[in-house]
Amino acid sequence: MSAVIEMKGIGKSFPGVRANNNINLTVDQGEIHVLLGENGAGKSTLMNILYGLYTPDEGEIFVKGKGVKISNPNIAISLGIGMVHQHFMLVPPFSVTENIVLGSEPKKGLALDTDKAISDVEELSKKYELKVDPRAKIQDISVGMQQRVEILKTLYRGAEILILDEPTAVLTPQEIEELGVILKSLVNQGKSIILITHKLKEVMSMSDKVTIIRRGKVIDTLETSKTNIEELAEKMVGRKVSLTVEKEEVKLGEPILEVKGVKTLDNRGLEAVKGVDFEVRSGEIFGIAGVDGNGQNELVQIITGLRKAAAGEVLVKGKSITNLSPKNVIESGVGYIPEDRHKRGLILDFPLSENTILGSHRSKSFKKGLGLDYRKIRGYSRKLIKEFDVRTPNERVHAKSLSGGNQQKLIIARELDRDPQLLIASQPTRGLDVGAIEFVHHRLIEQRNRGKAVLLVSLELDEIMALSDRIAVMYDGKIVGVVDAKDATELELGIMMAGGRRSEMH
Repeated sequence: MSAVIEMKGIGKSFPGVRANNNINLTVDQGEIHVLLGENGAGKSTLMNILYGLYTPDEGEIFVKGKGVKISNPNIAISLGIGMVHQHFMLVPPFSVTENIVLGSEPKKGLALDTDKAISDVEELSKKYELKVDPRAKIQDISVGMQQRVEILKTLYRGAEILILDEPTAVLTPQEIEELGVILKSLVNQGKSIILITHKLKEVMSMSDKVTIIRRGKVIDTLETSKTNIEELAEKMVGRKVSLTVEKEEVKLGEPILEVKGVKTLDNRGLEAVKGVDFEVRSGEIFGIAGVDGNGQNELVQIITGLRKAAAGEVLVKGKSITNLSPKNVIESGVGYIPEDRHKRGLILDFPLSENTILGSHRSKSFKKGLGLDYRKIRGYSRKLIKEFDVRTPNERVHAKSLSGGNQQKLIIARELDRDPQLLIASQPTRGLDVGAIEFVHHRLIEQRNRGKAVLLVSLELDEIMALSDRIAVMYDGKIVGVVDAKDATELELGIMMAGGRRSEMH
């Protein structure tokens, strides 16, 4: 096999962090090579160097045996390197075609030659079996389709080597399978692929080779067929990781959360939650499964006060919290781990100390006269950072400088320290690595064992099945069934997630 990419002795530092430390990576022609590592291990930094978004402090890069200097993405593209970022770089009101050709448009005189652009895109999508509707607007297509558009965008620019950053973070189980097929077909057409991920199941099913990076260093490169999930997890975290969740028998108490006949509209004014009823009792984890976009987000927003209910009511410990403000919901004993930690969980440009008191910043314990008692706040913040093992130089750094896993630990620390009766955890491990996932799972089970009620909303079916005591499946704004977790199977839940009823399976 000939190497298409060789990175030798790559080093890169940011203030206070050695992100890449003497890294060597070789990717062969026609292989799918995974970069595996915890959040903040330096995988994305390394690929951003290869794509020209960062300049390395030391080291050399060879593309097809030739030494190159990649100082910006245009050079990377001219060398046949394309990158699909974790957060897609698409323009929502534009069509699929306009997004694919953006910046390299076929012209007719000075204007865009629309017919040629569309036929180019159709030809490309046929060649690589990436079915897309060239005329559809980005804002009207599924996340899985948007990802195909991103892949086609790189192929349109002549990419021979594709870098995909966390490509499965936003996909359903079915879309993940489709992506696997797409990648194999690209490799069969002579492309080489680098995947950045921390999901072990996908490493095993999608890759030929895997390079594990831990704290900026390469730990090992293995052939996927000669390793297993346990070995990869251990190399990635640096210790044995328990991939199963231990739970004691459930001790059910009184209902803490009651949701009765709740309805609401989404941002486009269409009905998103269509009359939902359920209750969560103290001492249980109640899981809500479903494919993204079936009303789970809107349901959580109603309970947490971020969206108004059009009908129905929400009770916490028998008291109505329907349509109260988020502040009043928190005061009613509700803790919330939001799915979008950047938009809802943290203020990224604020220091960690101020982020740890968000939501309780009006409380007397953090006041001094009319202002805030910063010394007290910093002390409180240090206590939480220590207790929840948030990896950070100190409490004064800004939230945006932490890795995703550590941002999530900070949010969990803040919410649990308030000792809520009801904890709502929405996608609590999205984008986290096995070490951080184990930590989050352990904390959720701990809440349950202390007699708290936990509402868990997750797109990760494995997570729902491992943690929940009861599982509800949402489809098209309704709950299509509730099953006991100990009797649930992945197949049965999968059928319900696609809108099938339980009775159809017996």
